[in-house]
Amino acid sequence: MLSLGRGVVRVVVGAAVVSCASLGSGAVAGAAPLASCGPARQDVAIRSSVPLLDWSENFGIDAKGDLWVSRVMRGEVQRYDRDGRLTATVAVPSPGAVRLGPDGLLYVVTGNSPLAGSGGIVRFDPAAANPTPVAFATGFPHPNGAAFDAEGNLYVTTGNGLHRLRSDGSEDMDWWSAVDIDGPNGIAVSGDSVYVTANFAGSEGPVGRVLRLSRTNPAAVTTVADLTSFGALPDFVDDLVVRDGALYVTTLAGHLVRVNPTTGTACIVVSTTPLTAVVADPSDPSALLAGSEEGTVLRIRPIS
Repeated sequence: MLSLGRGVVRVVVGAAVVSCASLGSGAVAGAAPLASCGPARQDVAIRSSVPLLDWSENFGIDAKGDLWVSRVMRGEVQRYDRDGRLTATVAVPSPGAVRLGPDGLLYVVTGNSPLAGSGGIVRFDPAAANPTPVAFATGFPHPNGAAFDAEGNLYVTTGNGLHRLRSDGSEDMDWWSAVDIDGPNGIAVSGDSVYVTANFAGSEGPVGRVLRLSRTNPAAVTTVADLTSFGALPDFVDDLVVRDGALYVTTLAGHLVRVNPTTGTACIVVSTTPLTAVVADPSDPSALLAGSEEGTVLRIRPIS
C-alpha cells in the first residue's frame, strides 16, 4: 500500500483506488506535463489471475535470478522463474518490499497495510524446499519499502519515518532520530546516497517528491526531483530503483519516470496502468520489470 504521510493512506474500496488525502493540495499551478523519454516497449511478463486480488505490491530477485512478487491482498510472496512460471508460494501477512540480503536470505516487509497493526521484517531461505519465514525485526507501523546498503544495513520506510537496521536486527536509533522525512515510501541505496520517494498531504507540502539523504549524515536531506504534477492533478510516487546511474520511479497515475539524480531532470518512460514497484529484469539487461495494482507484472524496454 502507498503511504501518504501521517496517517493518510491509499485504500482499496471494491475496484476503486481512493486517497484519503486532498488531491488539490499538491498541484503546481501551470505545471507542464513531463516530456517522454523516447520510444519504449512494454509486454506482459506475468499475467494477473484475479485483478486487484493479485495486486503486485513489490518484488525482489533471489541469487538464482528468480522473481519473488508480493501479493499483498493474498498475504503471500510468490516465486516465478525466468519464463514467468509460478514455482513457489510463501505465506507472509500483507507483504511489501522483498530484498535479497548479503547472507543470501530474502527479507520481506510484513504488515504493509493500515489494517495490519504493527509490522516488521521476516526472512527466509529462498532455496529451501519449503521456505519458512522467521522474524528479523518487529514493531514498525505500516512498513513498506526496504533496501540494503553495501555494509549490510537494512533501511525500511514506515508510517513513522525511515529506519536503519543492523545485520543483527537491532536499530540504529541515532540514525532514525536524525532523519526528518514525512511520508517515506520507496527507497533505494547507491553508495552514500539513500533515495526516498515521499508523499505529503495538506499543509505538509507537495506530494510526489524524490529525496536524497546521506548514509553518513542522515540529517542532510535534499530534493532530487519534484514530480508533484504531470499536468492538471498531482501524482503520488511509489517505489524506485537505481539502474545505470538513473532513478526509475513508479507512480499512482501509471507513469514510469526516469530521473537524473545529478540534475533532477525527469521524463516519462511509459504511461500505463497504476504502477507500484520497479526492478531491473534479471533475464534482460535492457529491461525493467514493473508491478501494478491490477496485478500484472510488465516488462518495459526503453528503446534508445
